[in-house]
Amino acid sequence: MAGNLTTGGGEDLLGDMNRKSANMDSLVVCFGEFLIDFVPTVGGVSLAEAPAFKKAPGGAPANVAVCVSRLGGSSAFIGKVGDDEFGHMLANILKENYVDNTGMRFDQSARTALAFVTLRADGEREFLFFRHPSADMRLHESELDINLINKAKIFHYGSISLIEEPCRSAQLAAMTIAKKSGSILSYDPNLRLPLWPSAEAAREGIMSIWEQADLIKVSEDEITFLTEGCDPYDDNVVMNKLFHPNLKLLIITEGSAGCRYYTKAFKGRVPGIKVKAVDTTGAGDAFVGGLLSSLASDLNLFQDEKGLREALAFANACGALTVTGRGAIPALPTKQAVVDALTKYNAS
Repeated sequence: MAGNLTTGGGEDLLGDMNRKSANMDSLVVCFGEFLIDFVPTVGGVSLAEAPAFKKAPGGAPANVAVCVSRLGGSSAFIGKVGDDEFGHMLANILKENYVDNTGMRFDQSARTALAFVTLRADGEREFLFFRHPSADMRLHESELDINLINKAKIFHYGSISLIEEPCRSAQLAAMTIAKKSGSILSYDPNLRLPLWPSAEAAREGIMSIWEQADLIKVSEDEITFLTEGCDPYDDNVVMNKLFHPNLKLLIITEGSAGCRYYTKAFKGRVPGIKVKAVDTTGAGDAFVGGLLSSLASDLNLFQDEKGLREALAFANACGALTVTGRGAIPALPTKQAVVDALTKYNAS
């Protein structure tokens, strides 16, 4: 499963290792949850109807870290798992995928989080989480790898770690450290409503750190939720309710249709690549990983619309390729697979 290091195109990740040492000044550090997804072996069924489940590593920040690495970039993960078989398996998966896992911690009293993910007939997901509490929620500020955070060119995080203490304080502290060290702060709220006490708590929690981010990626559905029903396609809604003065880039993903982008200087849309979706798990994370891998190499993309559009087309292709396989990390593409897909798309 996780040992397949050539998923998506056959490019051997061992060949990337020579570039890693040269890429440490482009390090993407991802903070947050890492868990086990149990995915039905057949699509279009409920959890009760599923004949069997395949386990796959999951958790948005970890998915992004692996994606960056698989694309040839340099990445690290900070988070907590249980001191159990699943937790050590996850740590090894990062290692196998050349993600720096020295920021991981192991909890002896809480288990690694589990999520059962049902795949509907259209490839969309429904979640059932086992976190009562899980180890990722128990990361303390004192356990943060400050040296690793200080090395981040981009520090990426979500909102799930904001739900409970002590992890909430750990995330806020990590964001402060990263900002002071000059990192770009990247935020994908990754709304998982069942994990929050209420819809209002989710909305308040997600927006509580909104104005600290330099880069924000949200989906259409998340905009509707965060703005309490406003039209996600209305530019005035986007700019008035979601764009803030310190924001360098706001991205709105539209699934297979592509994405929209907004900066202070320009805005636009980049179409997606149409594929047959098998499992949409990890598509947004692959998009983010693709974008961050480009930005880590060239922060001038924030001011260069032509270059940004190319980076977003690359990110769209990352997301598209990921939905053609089951599970997030196993389905993440290599750089060569993305380049090949874009070449084929542009030629058609």
